[in-house]
Amino acid sequence: MKLVQIAQRAVDLERATAFYSRLLGQEPAARFDPPGLVFFDLGGVRLLLERGAPSALLYLEQPALAETVARLEADGVRIISGPQLVFTHPDATLGPAGTEEWMAFIEDSEGNTVALVAHMQPAGD
Repeated sequence: MKLVQIAQRAVDLERATAFYSRLLGQEPAARFDPPGLVFFDLGGVRLLLERGAPSALLYLEQPALAETVARLEADGVRIISGPQLVFTHPDATLGPAGTEEWMAFIEDSEGNTVALVAHMQPAGD
């Protein structure tokens, strides 16, 4: 089974589109207005911004985690939780073996929580 699409609530579609364009470093793949739908392509999985969608918790890969969080904070984005180690992967069951999984949590322009995730080599390796 393959994940095809994730929908995220966008109270203000223009504001949300600008936020996610900046966060993802890309413009939307498609827009349909009316009815008010914006799609981004995340490596073959569609991210749908929609006025009527419920809030979802997105986990987005962001290898340059500390730098991205610093940039977002400078842009005025609310940082819920800065980068922190959440897990070490002894094997490849849930992530790349031998890496540390770091996460930070931010609030998007619509009040939704977004997690940014990085897999890094442990310090000293």
